Amino acid sequence: MNLNFLNPDATPDHGSEDDHPREACGIFGVHGHTEAAKLCYFGLYALQHRGQESAGISAVEEGVLNEHRDMGLVSDVFTMEQLEQLKGSSAIGHVRYSTTGSSVLANAQPFVVRHRHKAYAVGHNGNIVNAQQLKSELEENGSIFQSTMDSEVFLHLFVRHLHLGLDKALIEAAARLQGAFSMVVLTSQGEVIGIRDPHGFRPLCLGKLNGHWVLASESCALDLVQAEFVRELDPGEIVIIDENGPRSLHLPESGRRAFCIFEFIYFARPDSTFMGRNVYQMRKAHGRRLAMEAPVSADLVMPFPDSGTYAALGYSEASGIPFELGMIRNHYVGRTFIQPTQSMRDFGVRIKLNPVKQLLKGKDIIIIEDSIIRGTTAKTRVRALRELGVKRIHLRVAGPPHRHPCHYGIDFSTKGELIAARMSVKELESYLELDSLHYLSLPGLLDATGVPDPGAHFCKACFDGCYPVDFDQNLSKACLEEN
Repeated sequence: MNLNFLNPDATPDHGSEDDHPREACGIFGVHGHTEAAKLCYFGLYALQHRGQESAGISAVEEGVLNEHRDMGLVSDVFTMEQLEQLKGSSAIGHVRYSTTGSSVLANAQPFVVRHRHKAYAVGHNGNIVNAQQLKSELEENGSIFQSTMDSEVFLHLFVRHLHLGLDKALIEAAARLQGAFSMVVLTSQGEVIGIRDPHGFRPLCLGKLNGHWVLASESCALDLVQAEFVRELDPGEIVIIDENGPRSLHLPESGRRAFCIFEFIYFARPDSTFMGRNVYQMRKAHGRRLAMEAPVSADLVMPFPDSGTYAALGYSEASGIPFELGMIRNHYVGRTFIQPTQSMRDFGVRIKLNPVKQLLKGKDIIIIEDSIIRGTTAKTRVRALRELGVKRIHLRVAGPPHRHPCHYGIDFSTKGELIAARMSVKELESYLELDSLHYLSLPGLLDATGVPDPGAHFCKACFDGCYPVDFDQNLSKACLEEN
């Protein structure tokens, strides 16, 4: 694999539409490779869909930890010159979307602390729901915080226990945390450490590349750097990788698994695999189940690309109704562009997706979406189709209604943000100007996973309000900043 080039065209998979949630972060780590920082760059490139606000890499050479992080996409943050300066055979990287702590450079990760002539860096995916309580406790005992991230709480706990040794410090610190946390940690001694919370909310997997070890949020990142997928970390597992290879420690068991089911519905790239199941195939299964639960006569099935594409393929396959790409996505729209005047109504939405007029005019269509969060973008798109002359519009959603906020790392943390919490399905159908609306049922969603006893393996709190871990009702992005 040639690492001596940088691809300037990083395009997030999901964009930033209001109707879709955004996830917390993507993490990556490499141990024992002479070009560890460059491998991290490509690993983060593959995980760009998990966060587009900031990116960073930390690397260790001869006990010295160097870092570079900045706001923006991976391709904007790093140049070849900067990667060349991140020398060493151990490195970790991070791409971020903020769910706790605001979107500023001070909160970009990996976050680094220096303690007794040694340095430690951490990259975190998830939300620590007792972070405010722990922060107050640490500050009362003299800790000084440099950021408003919940992730920094872990490092303060960790260094306070280092007198017990590395293994004990990791266990003692991680055991105090509640909520969702998959982490990569880098030490100035060159160890690369992966940590997954006892419920297994967020993904983390282990790979191997020519005798070197790699950690990544998703298996698609292993594929890009040509690493062999070895396994997913178990919930509550801590993997420490040093010159002798990986070894595992284990946190106390939680009593239940709670992998975020929305990884399968939306967050993860379709070429990733969790729990032995490919995301692409899982989303097609959701579409097939939708066709069973909500059949309707129509001329064609279409997604709002790219999020609904795979479920739409499954719906078409099961229903026999032709699949068409009735909306064409402009892949070259940047994250920001010159804002239109008020007279250019809906320009911001139309610049990203444009309907194929000749295909859609006068037709009965079925649109497949993976979720409706706030409803604003969906309403604009449906209205545009009506104006185009589409005859009937049926919307099918490849997941249950989002009626409850997420406190474990997704960006809808209040119930008021969720349109399905304020409207019934019939009310939402009228609001969106649809001929019909149907959500995939929760039993149908769980059954389509193919996982034995799926209710015992997934967190589905955003659908049913059953939260696996108690949380601070006041926790939000601003919470740590206000104290």
